[in-house]
Amino acid sequence: MKLNVYHDNWALDEAVCPCDIHFMRWVRASGLKGGSIFHFGTGGHHLVGIECAAPDLDNAVYGITASPQEYDDYVRLLIDNPRIGRQYKAFFGDIYQLDARMLPAFDVVTLFHLCEFRNETNDLYDGLTDLEVAELLVDRLKPGGHILFYTGSFAFETAKPKIAELALSRGLQRLPDHESLWVFEKA
Repeated sequence: MKLNVYHDNWALDEAVCPCDIHFMRWVRASGLKGGSIFHFGTGGHHLVGIECAAPDLDNAVYGITASPQEYDDYVRLLIDNPRIGRQYKAFFGDIYQLDARMLPAFDVVTLFHLCEFRNETNDLYDGLTDLEVAELLVDRLKPGGHILFYTGSFAFETAKPKIAELALSRGLQRLPDHESLWVFEKA
């Protein structure tokens, strides 16, 4: 048995996957400054971590990637730009192995890739389900915090019923969409 990993290094391409670009526009439009963000899927570009570390935003980002290549890019990023490492922490791991005891409270959670990666390999080591991951992260979300989902995900239709269940069970209020993103607020 081996860890379920992502065997690619996702480059930034707005035409293919604009979610991180749209998210950063949302961050700026919402006025989020000095906040804490959990970001699922860093991409090899690490756009969210880099931009949020800018002095005008000063947001702290805790990102997760299951791609060894993306994690290697994160290490190189910090070696070349150590200032970014103060506010941006990315770790390599399987999101289906999260443990709430290891997570702080967040102002924002991104689950752009909900339902994209879980498979029978995760069952071999008792991985959480997509709904359990979403519930865990909403439970770590501060009151008034936001959780965002990407409507362009290839698994969005699979994720929609889970999002609806999550909104109902955790008291999430849907706000107006922002570009390709569904935005919810925790009551």
